[in-house]
Amino acid sequence: MPHSLAELKAALGRHQWANTPFMIRLRSWEYWPFALVYLPIFFYWIWLSLKARSLFFFSAANPSIESGGMLGESKADILDQIGAEYKPTTLFVPVSSHIDKVFHDVKTLGLRPPLIAKPNVGERGWRVEKINRWEDLVNYVQSHIGDFILQEYVDEPLELGVFYYRMPGQQQGVVSSIVQKEFLSIQGDGRSTMEELIHQNERAILQVPALTEKYGSMLHDVLPAGKTMTLVHIGNHSKGTKFLNANHLITPELTRLFDHISQSIDGFYYGRYDLRCRSVADLYAGRHIRILELNGAGAEPAHIYQPGFSLWEAYRVLFHHWHMLYEISLENHRRGVAYMTFPEARMIWKRIQAGKH
Repeated sequence: MPHSLAELKAALGRHQWANTPFMIRLRSWEYWPFALVYLPIFFYWIWLSLKARSLFFFSAANPSIESGGMLGESKADILDQIGAEYKPTTLFVPVSSHIDKVFHDVKTLGLRPPLIAKPNVGERGWRVEKINRWEDLVNYVQSHIGDFILQEYVDEPLELGVFYYRMPGQQQGVVSSIVQKEFLSIQGDGRSTMEELIHQNERAILQVPALTEKYGSMLHDVLPAGKTMTLVHIGNHSKGTKFLNANHLITPELTRLFDHISQSIDGFYYGRYDLRCRSVADLYAGRHIRILELNGAGAEPAHIYQPGFSLWEAYRVLFHHWHMLYEISLENHRRGVAYMTFPEARMIWKRIQAGKH
């Protein structure tokens, strides 16, 4: 414990240095660059590609999804394959749609703010925004350069990512991972401003530029004691959401539910359902479930990003899932599903890059 003012200042300085964005990222691998974490997986992919005789073997994992769901796939097309009882009302908005047409289609579907807007092709939370006012929708339409989708905002308390895979020809699959998402939030103490509370939260520190742009002068407000404020309503790790290991929720009952949902999607065998529901009991019963997205071959078993999760255990999980991706793709290929070709991959890549500029 510091015994003098000089020691106290030194301790505070060390604490402040330890809570810089660089140090927060350095000591927690969940924040490391994707390319660094996935370097061992890259070499495993090369090995699997040699065995499959195709760099794009993964494209056969889900024949009904472009590239198997690794890159360039349309969120709207995938959602169209899911039963209406399991998904929110969703509107596909083509690029360069006139704002009047967008408003007409939104009102025809009975949609109104709050809404979620997201690119039809995109990943890791890129350009995903909550639309709270009609003015926000106008700004999003005018600033977006590609196709996007609008969804009703599903205000259910539990957001999960459920990873599922099944070998072709088999009736029963495996729920291999469940991640529970905890939105970035702060709790008031009646004395500290929002800005001060943000700087007491490591996850929030990493979001300071975005939060400053979003809240502006509100950051000087003092939150009442005990009041919890959700800072970001988008359940993406890149936006500060905490991912928690919820594999304890996996039961035979839950597996049967996702067998039922997945078998109704022709040509789907491997991926992660991102959903919201009211409670665990409702999840097991298949009630009040809204699937926000279904991600294919490029999906991750996201429970590995729980703070403190062992990196070596994460690699064990990732290697296992890539092995299953290989086995499923190989079996589909034996059944006549062609692998994506280089020209097809190049065309998808060019389309993705064009959509970002």
